[in-house]
Amino acid sequence: MQEPFLTITPLGGLGEIGLNCQLWETPQGVVMVDCGLMFPDDYHLGVDVVIPHFGAVAHVRERLLGIVLTHGHEDHIGALPWLVPLLKGIRIFGSRFTLALVEHKLREHNLLDWVELHPVGALEQRTLGDLTFHFFPVCHSIPEGFALGVETPVGRVLHTGDFKIDPDPLEGSGTDIRQFADFAGEGGVRLLLADSTNVERAGHSLSERQVKDALRGVFAGAAGRIVITLFSSHIQRIQEVFDLAREMGRTVVISGKSLANNIEKAKDLGFLRLPPAFYNAHNGVPDTAPENTVLLVTGAQGEPLSALSRMVMGEHRQLSVQQGDTVIMSSRMIPGNARAISRLINEMYRLGAEVFYENVRAIHASGHAHREELRAVFEAARPRLFVPVHGEYRHLVKHCRLAQECGVPPECTIILEDGDPLTLLPTGVRREEHVPVECTLVDGKGVGDVGHAVLKERHILGGEGMVIVVLVLDAETGNVLHGPEMLSKGFVFEQHYNHLLEDAKCLVLDQIEAARPGDVIRLQDGIRSSLRRFFRRVLDRDPVIVPVVTSIGE
Repeated sequence: MQEPFLTITPLGGLGEIGLNCQLWETPQGVVMVDCGLMFPDDYHLGVDVVIPHFGAVAHVRERLLGIVLTHGHEDHIGALPWLVPLLKGIRIFGSRFTLALVEHKLREHNLLDWVELHPVGALEQRTLGDLTFHFFPVCHSIPEGFALGVETPVGRVLHTGDFKIDPDPLEGSGTDIRQFADFAGEGGVRLLLADSTNVERAGHSLSERQVKDALRGVFAGAAGRIVITLFSSHIQRIQEVFDLAREMGRTVVISGKSLANNIEKAKDLGFLRLPPAFYNAHNGVPDTAPENTVLLVTGAQGEPLSALSRMVMGEHRQLSVQQGDTVIMSSRMIPGNARAISRLINEMYRLGAEVFYENVRAIHASGHAHREELRAVFEAARPRLFVPVHGEYRHLVKHCRLAQECGVPPECTIILEDGDPLTLLPTGVRREEHVPVECTLVDGKGVGDVGHAVLKERHILGGEGMVIVVLVLDAETGNVLHGPEMLSKGFVFEQHYNHLLEDAKCLVLDQIEAARPGDVIRLQDGIRSSLRRFFRRVLDRDPVIVPVVTSIGE
């Protein structure tokens, strides 16, 4: 009989914010926990999204029992459209709201018929193989988020998911830490996996009541229109905006596809109550006085195609930012987007608006626990082993230090990175051999066809430009029939450097004389090498050289 075990393999989410995805394997099968994406950073030129590497999933797909989702944020469900085609008929488990977002996403990709969606409620249980999942409701910045208490063949495991502890939430469920303690029992959990995002922040996270009070102050002091942008999945914050608009007699106009979709889903499921005067700008904007208007729009991270960015740049068909507007950016500034957001704020001030953002007013509360809340989880769960998740590497290190402060022995705090499997045995733990998990880049309809080499070329093109050499030769004699013609793209201004390009043509002609007739490949290599050396020596630049050589026979 096979010895009981649990092997947890992180495919993403450890060492970065995003890409959350894990495989949990036992003798009876494999369960995937979350399947998220990550938005590209500045290095990923032209890339749309980043998704986990699914090679490890392909190896176990015959044993895959289902996918369990903690909540509906993109960094936990966004990669499903690229995974589902590999796993036709897979079962997906999550809350009603989470699965409503998944359903919409898969329908857009014509993949809804490929999956079985199984909604679960708070405190319900689902057994997949020899894993029994308990779904504990937690407070987060999206409705119906879950922590997972999992009974495994080698002991109880608690996965917090993304959470915070709000002792007096405005609506919905808070995080009841007693449920963690009850699940842990007298001996504590065998393993705790906990959200590390805000481990660097002392004390407790801001409550939504404090945020609503701050928003009320801004609303009351705004003489003209109010323009507010936030994460489109933050349904509770949207409800606060709706409530304040109703309270102060303002009409609400929304703009943004994701915002409209999430509002519709939340309304249908009973999570959202619309204000009396509510319009979607896509269907027309009412003629209301500025002092009676609230515009709720997408664009919290300065995205170029978002409603707010288009309003600022004068590219929105119905709306614009105007003199006297009060703009509220009620969201956290994601580090990779700081420059775009700062640029947007400056432009709004240039247009005569007053802008409030997290650094100047308490108009946003994080959905992730601060240190004292994380400490409370340790006290409730009393883990024998601890693995920090959901964070950059420094977050994982600091979370392990906090665990040690809370009584977890240093040798029992384990830092994993993506692709590092950890196996729990009845009487010990074992690190397994690293598995390849280099993330997959999605660019348009291409999945995985953009890698390090392509990104390197894009950076060179962006930094150094390109020189195209067009040449037509006689196939038999090797004589030049046309060219060489030199085209500079992002390299030099041709009129100013015409003499330099003429010298480069001479080098091309030298390569033609040295090459054997018909050997186009060697000629192209020679042109590329000689021109790169020449431009490096003369201008200290290294453009991409693209020789286009055509041979024409008689």
